[in-house]
Amino acid sequence: MKKKKYVNSGTVTLLSFAVESECTFLDYIKGGTQINFTVAIDFTASNGNPSQSTSLHYMSPYQLNAYALALTAVGEIIQHYDSDKMFPALGFGAKLPPDGRVSHEFPLNGNQENPSCCGIDGILEAYHRSLRTVQLYGPTNFAPVVTHVARNAAAVQDGSQYSVLLIITDGVISDMAQTKEAIVNAAKLPMSIIIVGVGQAEFDAMVELDGDDVRISSRGKLAERDIVQFVPFRDYVDRTGNHVLSMARLARDVLAEIPDQLVSYMKAQGIRPRPPPAAPTHSPSQSPARTPPASPLHTHI
Repeated sequence: MKKKKYVNSGTVTLLSFAVESECTFLDYIKGGTQINFTVAIDFTASNGNPSQSTSLHYMSPYQLNAYALALTAVGEIIQHYDSDKMFPALGFGAKLPPDGRVSHEFPLNGNQENPSCCGIDGILEAYHRSLRTVQLYGPTNFAPVVTHVARNAAAVQDGSQYSVLLIITDGVISDMAQTKEAIVNAAKLPMSIIIVGVGQAEFDAMVELDGDDVRISSRGKLAERDIVQFVPFRDYVDRTGNHVLSMARLARDVLAEIPDQLVSYMKAQGIRPRPPPAAPTHSPSQSPARTPPASPLHTHI
């Protein structure tokens, strides 16, 4: 600057500029995105005879079993994000009446055309009815129920719906290769998978499916997103017998990744949140509608 002929030390030319706002899970929920919740329950024989108290499917008159507890913990929260409260409920690994064929994708309510149940209570009722009518068998195959939900998720990919599949299982998976392929294919769709392992089995394969450390692949193809969250139920059993506390912790951990997984899908597809619907106007004689209390899933953002 001491030199009279000094102009500058160079120039920087900005070729393009864009401002991007980071969208949150709640932005999409406020814009009308619905969470489609589906549950799949393990009916394999390794669970034990449901009529005996040692069975993971034992229906005690005094308390819920591990399957019902896990379903209730997750379902009671996620149901608030689905307006019609109709949830498909599937079973796998059982022999069905009347011919004893083995199925890995049967409706708990017995309705092949419409496996949806009304609310969490409806799922529990259908689950208990299935326990009385089917024969626990095997093996433990996940691919059919993953493909079932993926098929529904593929039908609507405009950001208005997002599917969450809850699989509750007791054992080592039998169709690992097929399940990996199904998950890799599902990773490009608007869906997430939660796996809750009940009982004392080793769940090494579930940890692999979780994909937190190493993204899963199938036939040399990497999953586009991490869409699986696995937790062992035994880690959440409160020693004091406080089921409310233990189920709150379970729900917190299994649902923690859902908001980021939903946002990652929307971002990858270039889908922006829709504007929230305009608030209804009220005449002086009308009292405004109450805003429903925030659901616990909000706390995981």
